[in-house]
Amino acid sequence: MPSVSTPPSFLENTFRKIYPQDNEWRTRAQEHLGTLTMPYWALGDVLDLAVDLAGITRSLHPPVARKKVVVMVGDHGIAAENVTLYPAEVTTQMVYNIVRGGAGISVLARQAGADICVVDVGAKDDFADLVQRGAVLAKKIGRGTANMLHGPAMSRTHAVMAVEAGIEVANALAPEVDVFATGEMGVANTTPSTAISAVITGRPVAELTGRGAGIDDAQLQHKIQVIEQIVARNQPDATDALDVLAKVGGFEIGAIAGLILGAAANRKPVLVDGFISTAGALIAYTLEPFVRDYIICAHASVEPGHAALFERLKRKPLLQLNMRLGEGTGSALAMPIVDAAVAILTQMATFTEAQVSTAKQAQSPLA
Repeated sequence: MPSVSTPPSFLENTFRKIYPQDNEWRTRAQEHLGTLTMPYWALGDVLDLAVDLAGITRSLHPPVARKKVVVMVGDHGIAAENVTLYPAEVTTQMVYNIVRGGAGISVLARQAGADICVVDVGAKDDFADLVQRGAVLAKKIGRGTANMLHGPAMSRTHAVMAVEAGIEVANALAPEVDVFATGEMGVANTTPSTAISAVITGRPVAELTGRGAGIDDAQLQHKIQVIEQIVARNQPDATDALDVLAKVGGFEIGAIAGLILGAAANRKPVLVDGFISTAGALIAYTLEPFVRDYIICAHASVEPGHAALFERLKRKPLLQLNMRLGEGTGSALAMPIVDAAVAILTQMATFTEAQVSTAKQAQSPLA
């Protein structure tokens, strides 16, 4: 009998659409930038970003005007272990604050000319009134994760569903978005993010664990011990991103991973916010390494684990502002740099156009 092949899954179909940046467009951008009226590569990282944007969009006029911060929302059972200063109900309260326009991301997104899409993938609250009037997109997988100190945060099926939810959001929004940005809301989410980071990078938990929303020294030591116990109890497979997500992750972290995968599949750049969002990016990268070519790391958080994630992703942040708010605030602050990179690429005069003399050839020190 002929063998019957299994049709590819939704995730596999998404992976198949993700290709590296286009080298031809990168080369065109590099050559053009080299002719502009400034010393060679004098704008440094801004020019590197322009080349990335050309490679991502396959254009010397990368579209970046339409920006959207997608805030994924999820609660965490591990909050019961006193790893954070804030009660679990703050997740719900902050979602309403974002929708009303009073949160940090609300202010900074307005400043950047970006829209916000709030997505419930795993909150305890249903936000029925907000969903009904279109202020929150309902993609709920569960009412918060389980307490992963006592077992997996979620089932593997729910981990897949969380990633798929993020991809679905990216696919739905892609026709109206040029630049995606990640954001999150969920009390205690630095704990699963640290656990994910420790498992995938192989670094010690104590080296990666930070103060989150501002815990003191004694609380920090407690948090480290809890995360160490979580990893030891669940034994996630570092090579299997879905196993890591299921055992020590969060619904919103999985959805962030999916959003990044979906953005890449749609050839859209995605500004990745702080530590929690970068943990989601690490899940996405472990699932499909080519996704890295679409990631723009917005800023370096004060969370100590963030640097290890940049190293793993082989990416460096645009900004260093000692921030730790999350929500997508770093992504919003980085948006003007994206605009600036495209403006330089498309508007700055060449030496020929400006009738400016080019630099003399450098004289060899041996001459």
